[in-house]
Amino acid sequence: MDTRKRQLALQRSALAHLPRHGMAVGARPTLEARTAPPNPACVPGAGQFCRHPLVDAALNAALLAYEQTVRGRFEAIEDVLRSLSARQHDRDFVEQAQALARQRLDTEWPLSLLEHAWVAGVDMAALQAHALFATIERCVRLADQDRAPWMDRLPVQAADLRACGIHTLDVSPCADGRLQGLLPFVLRTAPSEAVAVKAYAGALFDVELDVAEWTQRELERLSGALPGAEGADYLKVAVYHFSSSHPQHEGCAAHGSHDARAVVAAIERLHALREAVNNTYGEGAAPLVMLLGVDTDLDALRVHLPDACGRLHADRFLDAATLYRETLGMSADAAHRHIETAVVAHVQDLGGVLTRQPGDEGLARLAQRWITANLSQIEYVIQHHAGRYAVIGHDEHFICVGDALPSLQLRNQYYHAHLDTVEEGAADLDVGVKIFTALNLRRGLALPMLVHFTYSSRVPGARQRAIERGHRVVAAIRARYAHWDERGRLHARVAVSDRYGRERVAFVDEAVAAPAGH
Repeated sequence: MDTRKRQLALQRSALAHLPRHGMAVGARPTLEARTAPPNPACVPGAGQFCRHPLVDAALNAALLAYEQTVRGRFEAIEDVLRSLSARQHDRDFVEQAQALARQRLDTEWPLSLLEHAWVAGVDMAALQAHALFATIERCVRLADQDRAPWMDRLPVQAADLRACGIHTLDVSPCADGRLQGLLPFVLRTAPSEAVAVKAYAGALFDVELDVAEWTQRELERLSGALPGAEGADYLKVAVYHFSSSHPQHEGCAAHGSHDARAVVAAIERLHALREAVNNTYGEGAAPLVMLLGVDTDLDALRVHLPDACGRLHADRFLDAATLYRETLGMSADAAHRHIETAVVAHVQDLGGVLTRQPGDEGLARLAQRWITANLSQIEYVIQHHAGRYAVIGHDEHFICVGDALPSLQLRNQYYHAHLDTVEEGAADLDVGVKIFTALNLRRGLALPMLVHFTYSSRVPGARQRAIERGHRVVAAIRARYAHWDERGRLHARVAVSDRYGRERVAFVDEAVAAPAGH
């Protein structure tokens, strides 16, 4: 057996552990929890790694460099805090602390948090929060530079969406931090004005809000404000997640880690959106819908296409992990044909896919693009994370309240609660606080919340109204979590971004140097 065949055999052996929750075509597996596989999806040893023919190795390398850069900035915070904890009674503590902050974090500490450390000890929660907000600001400032090596290389750009007949892609993933890298990593889709991301706990998006946003985009399309979108569609996508290794413990917290409930709930929301638009604007007006699932252990994708009536099915989906296994070792052309055949067969099994015009295969083409792109992400996790992420649960650094951060999209960087008021987003916030109770609060660290809203500079007074909304939300957050606020552990700041201009995540308040309780 020659070297290549031997490597391929070893790779296939390792891939035998890849979770087999779905079939590629016509699948109807149960979504109930199964016994976890004993090993990661693939653990390539020396000489075992065999690249899939459709994987973009250069893009994976660029994304790895980006991940290491951004993670390194956030992970340095706790390292610095540990160093400060050991030095807080030194006579030159202030000088040491500022030197560490400048060298490792590219910031400086507020003097009021350092000068009395020898008496009362260092307020680690306040230092952590200050460093986190400074790091967020730094990552946003450097985002264009950080993302330049891979942004234009992502295989799904706005033009590709348009080629599939989509003028607006509205994605509502679960607010879980493990889905924060959904666009650039899992789907390999470039952020753009054509793509909106609004995360909700359990992917339970606000139907009324989505009707309003669909109405606005349709008005823009009909008025010519979206050039080239005359015959294109609005696509709403909900994204649930599951853990193949610990399905009963590391699934969606909002659904009690019950995978079947998460899928059914997301489908019900998507169907409700279609019904709401049809009831309001007439039969046939509803947007297209699609459901995606992500195995957060290895970022493998499931694609649930709507049937010819626009209905989604919990147990019928295309499975990227299965297709990865089936096409490993093929030539690139053969792998492309195999995936295309699988998609066509799946569509036939559904009895066709809902289309706006006869012969339109846009959704099926988009499904094929996303599945093909996801093969690179599966191999990214195989090669760079030993086949399964080392931390399969939560490991977020802060909570983002309001609008997501398009310039910071990376797995487990933050938990996102999309809302306009705390009252309407209370359930999402409570899930986030529960997560951070385990991650930070029990260790004496901060509960950091970035309240971020976007505005349109085309609308007079919009920026000021966004700022005022942010301050109202912060006040409501402090009232809701008064227990942590009074103890000086809740740290919240307001930032705004211009939807059409260059202002991105601009902080519009002053950091609190000495929080309540100290």
